[in-house]
Amino acid sequence: MAVVLLAVSALLLATGCRDSRTIPVKDGRPQITIMVGGLEKVIYLPAMLTQQLGFFDSNDIDVKLLGEQSGANAETALLTGDVQGVVGFYDHTIDLQAKDQCIQTVVQFADVPGEVELVSKADAGIIKSPADFRGRNLGVTSLGSSTDFLTQALAGQAGLNTSDYTRVKVGAGQTFIAGMNHDGIDAGMTTDPTVAKMVSSGEAEILIDMRNEEGTRAALGGLYPAASLYMRCETVEAHPDIVQKLADAFVRTLRWIDTHTPEEIAAAMPSQYAGGNPDLYIKSVRDSIVMFNGDGLMKREGAENVLRILGRYSRNVKPVADRIDLDKTYTNRFVEQAHKAQPQ
Repeated sequence: MAVVLLAVSALLLATGCRDSRTIPVKDGRPQITIMVGGLEKVIYLPAMLTQQLGFFDSNDIDVKLLGEQSGANAETALLTGDVQGVVGFYDHTIDLQAKDQCIQTVVQFADVPGEVELVSKADAGIIKSPADFRGRNLGVTSLGSSTDFLTQALAGQAGLNTSDYTRVKVGAGQTFIAGMNHDGIDAGMTTDPTVAKMVSSGEAEILIDMRNEEGTRAALGGLYPAASLYMRCETVEAHPDIVQKLADAFVRTLRWIDTHTPEEIAAAMPSQYAGGNPDLYIKSVRDSIVMFNGDGLMKREGAENVLRILGRYSRNVKPVADRIDLDKTYTNRFVEQAHKAQPQ
């Protein structure tokens, strides 16, 4: 924890201590930069889809989306003031509160992780459950990322300690695929469209599927709210009007997803996201789209389960779990107001 805080302090000095409470305005429109933990990942699809549908523009805000494969790196950009918001996993808000940083989720896209633990074809007959992770190399996007938290939780519930296996940083997409196909990892946690690619090609098999509520409850003992928009508490307090505009746009998108087919959703996304295989991309959307909750609200049950899991398996959160204030990690007030303004 000391190393992380030292790194953040150094970044603050290097960037001139940017104040994320200050949101630039140009021609009367707020200029907001949001970092997304993987723009092409289906779990974060609402970010780009909102832009594609013009919902940011219709709410009088200019939003710039930046891609970053690691949620840990995205949260650092938020803390240093390089961005005003992050589309990433809710669990970072709890992890950062353990480090005395106040981050708050303002729109909750999903009640489940949308993640899948894949096993390489060569090891599929050997690794049948997390109990078989002992002595194995397990892929995560980066150390300190949400995939890292979840990997430790799955292994921990099977009675393993972090010393029993090796977590390997392999990123996502092609770097994940290369890691699995060249014996860098035996199993690993990733999302669509990578899941669809590797399963369809026969390169990997699904061990644990957390793209739906049933699979998530079986793996983690309850809901595990994941993809969300989170911001620094100071920014939320200083600019509630701008946060409301963001919430309005994202709630509208979540409703749009709820009323459109995977084919229509895929067609609305940038063409390059299909990677030259539109049918496979549609499959990846179809397999994961059930994860989105349709309303943007945080369910208390889910927040409590995330804290329970991090309190057991996160070395940052475990020592201070009893003093984590969940009410400071998320708010539903902006989403509730969005529903009042956009009655169904």
